[in-house]
Amino acid sequence: MIHNPNMYRTMPVGIVLKKAPGVTRWVRWHWSATAVLPGAGPAHWHVLRREGDAVEYHAATVTLELHGAETEAYLHGLTAEIPSLYVVMREAEGDLPIEVLLATASPYEAQDYTDSGEEIVEKVPMPHGLVAWVRDFVEEYHQEEAFVKRRRDKKRIDLVQDGIGDPRIGKAADIYASPGLKRRRLQ
Repeated sequence: MIHNPNMYRTMPVGIVLKKAPGVTRWVRWHWSATAVLPGAGPAHWHVLRREGDAVEYHAATVTLELHGAETEAYLHGLTAEIPSLYVVMREAEGDLPIEVLLATASPYEAQDYTDSGEEIVEKVPMPHGLVAWVRDFVEEYHQEEAFVKRRRDKKRIDLVQDGIGDPRIGKAADIYASPGLKRRRLQ
């Protein structure tokens, strides 16, 4: 496939994280991604709203990337009951509690991040404008791949009795015997 720069689109997306009190004594705080802000400017843990102990932050702005080769995955995500972005996060080691790594419209890419167990992946509903932006990209670049059925070989494999015994054993009476060890003489 020839790389076409037009088959690539980006948009800054703000990630809103909510910090709420934990429900057990072992988990003091519960963090979750609650919203995305398409076209957001840079942010670094800007407080958006407080309700008691719960706080919502515009934690970070990441770049949402759409690639022409991934349109099948975007189409799969758009046809879900609730079209969503997937926010990939990780527990941070510094002053910040959570590090936002990326946002993706591909459920396949999000699945890849869940396999390691190192990252936290949250599903966040897409705003209508973002759904339209992703849909326009898919309509412009998606190409259905024709299904090609694999054909069987004409070779008959049932005519030869293969796999019984060991060819290194010379007598036919005991075909299931193990071969003898050949000993080398030391000089």
